Amino acid sequence: MRRENQSSVSEFLLLGLPIPPEQQGVFFALFLGVYLTTVLGNLLIFLLIRLDPRLHTPMYFFLKHLALTDVSFSSVTVPKMLMNMQVQCQSITYAGCISQVYFYILFGCVDNLLLAVMSYDRYVAICHPLHYTTIMMERACVLLVAGSWILSCGSALLHTLLLAQVPFCDDNIIPHFFCSLPILLKLSCSDTSLNELAIFTAGAAVVILPLTGILVSYGRIGVSILRVPSTKGICRALSTCGSHLSVVSLFYGTIMALYFSSSSGNSNDKDMIISLMYTVVTPMLNPFIYSLRNRDIKLALGILFRNNQLFAK
Repeated sequence: MRRENQSSVSEFLLLGLPIPPEQQGVFFALFLGVYLTTVLGNLLIFLLIRLDPRLHTPMYFFLKHLALTDVSFSSVTVPKMLMNMQVQCQSITYAGCISQVYFYILFGCVDNLLLAVMSYDRYVAICHPLHYTTIMMERACVLLVAGSWILSCGSALLHTLLLAQVPFCDDNIIPHFFCSLPILLKLSCSDTSLNELAIFTAGAAVVILPLTGILVSYGRIGVSILRVPSTKGICRALSTCGSHLSVVSLFYGTIMALYFSSSSGNSNDKDMIISLMYTVVTPMLNPFIYSLRNRDIKLALGILFRNNQLFAK
C-alpha cells in the first residue's frame, strides 16, 4: 500500500522547546556546545580504547560500543533541533519523521542492552574472577554486542512498520523537539491499539528485562562483597563498578522520570525537559563519568597527551 493511500500528511511541524525568541541564540549556543562535547568526548573514549593495548579487555570493548551508540543516539535528534532553532524551520518530512523514530528507538535500545551486558561483565569479573577469561572470551563479547544490535533492530523495525500503517489526517503538529512515537500515535485518526501493544511487549523485552538483569547482577555483586567484608575488597569492587553504576543510575533515572511524567498527565514542557536530559545531557555525561572515575582511562589519556607533546617537539 502506498503512503498517500494511508495518510494525507506529507510533513509534520515540530514545535520544539518552549524558548522565548529573544533567548533562541543563547540556547542554540548552549545546545551546540553540549552536542559537540558529546561527540568529541565519546569519540575520545573510543580512540583511547582503540589505541591503548591495555584497554583491549571485554569491559572496554563494551564501553567502546557504548560511546559510539551515545554519539549516534544524540545525533538522531540534536542536529535537527539545532537547525530548527537557527533557521526557524519547524517542518520535517513524513519520511524524515519515520526515520527519526526508527533510529531513536534503535540506538536507545542498543544503549539499554549494552548497559545490561556491561553489568553482566562486572558480575563475572567480581563473582567469578578465576573463570573470567574463559567466560568473557572475544567470541562471547562479539555475540553479546551483535545480539544487542539484532534485538534493537528488530524492536525499532517493528515499531516503525506498525507506525507506517497508521493514517494521519489533518493534525500534523508535534509538541516536541523530535518525532516521539507516543505523540505520533496520539495524532493518528485511527485505532492504535496494536501499536500500543507492541510498545508494551517490546518495552518489556528491551527495557524491563535488561533492567532486571542489571539489578540481579549488582545484587549478586553486593552479596559477594558482603561475604568478604574487607575494606580492600569493597574499594576494589567500587572502583570496578562505580563508573558503570553511575551511568546506569543516570540512564534509568531519566527514563523513570520521563515515564512518571507522562503517566501523571503533566505538561508537555516538563516532558520535553526530561526528554532533553535523556537524549542530550546523558550521552554527554557518560564519557566524563568514565574518565573521572576510571583510573585506566585517565592513564591512557595522560599517555596520549604526553605522546602528542613529544611528537609536537
